Amino acid sequence: MKPRGRPKKYRIVSFNPRISQFSPRGKPGRPDEIELKMDELEAVRLADFKGLNQKEAAKSMRISQQTFSRIIKKAHKSIADGLANGKIIRIRGGSYVISSQGDIARKD
Repeated sequence: MKPRGRPKKYRIVSFNPRISQFSPRGKPGRPDEIELKMDELEAVRLADFKGLNQKEAAKSMRISQQTFSRIIKKAHKSIADGLANGKIIRIRGGSYVISSQGDIARKD
């Protein structure tokens, strides 16, 4: 059966983190997890860490400003949930392409 709907575009990610999860300390037992996708991490990195506006950051990721806005909103919500509720934040997944100065390697 053919997938329905519009196929997802790959997002351009220029940063491959060395750390793939953040765990809370001091919480007894096994905490719940949330997933932060690679494109969400890249959006947070560009907007919050590098200080780019949404238009510039969207151009860097080769997506529309509206798509960037949706991605960053979801990322902020996931990070806030993880911090406020003491959950593990696991970084993985998403439709992205790692690009370093013109080189592109696909990840699904």
